[in-house]
Amino acid sequence: MDVIEIKAYVPAKDFELSTQFYRDLGFNVELLGPEMAYLNIGTSSFLLQNFYVKEHAENFMMHMLVENVDGWWQKVVSQKLSDRYGVMAIAPVDQPWGIRDFVLTDPTGVLWRIGQVIHCD
Repeated sequence: MDVIEIKAYVPAKDFELSTQFYRDLGFNVELLGPEMAYLNIGTSSFLLQNFYVKEHAENFMMHMLVENVDGWWQKVVSQKLSDRYGVMAIAPVDQPWGIRDFVLTDPTGVLWRIGQVIHCD
């Protein structure tokens, strides 16, 4: 009983706005219809759904490990995602659990922690 993959269904309050936000962040977007899109970078993916419940969206979190967190942060800054989409973006910090990460919310309020593994001494 092998598992092929597991995907999260990420909520979107404004489906078109969220789709464009994720494109600008660097995800490939394949629309699966008016209510859902398949988003991926390489072999990592999730489904964006045209679904919104405030309490659910504001308690939804995604975690993405990358090879170069500072490069991703520069993309967020250079694309001016915080200003353009009115989202929160907090610069990278070295965490005591061995991850350097930054925080980014999407236009719906979904919180993303984007980070890379670092060595802890």
